[in-house]
Amino acid sequence: MRKIKLIWDFRGMAAAKTAEHHEIHLKEYIQIENLTINITGWQPINEMYAIAYMVVEEKDMIAVRDALKPHRGEVYNS
Repeated sequence: MRKIKLIWDFRGMAAAKTAEHHEIHLKEYIQIENLTINITGWQPINEMYAIAYMVVEEKDMIAVRDALKPHRGEVYNS
């Protein structure tokens, strides 16, 4: 089954800290919902832009998308 990387974009001076904190909530959601994949992370892109992400199985993508409202998604290639 394909895996989908759901991505949240953060901009501004606090983008990296916000993305880092957002990952904590993504991990909590994974535990609460007992999702099978536990891949999350955050990444600074530059001083004013960072992302947080989580990877879900394609079958779970719509439910997670509707609950957490990511800004975008892409096919995950591990």
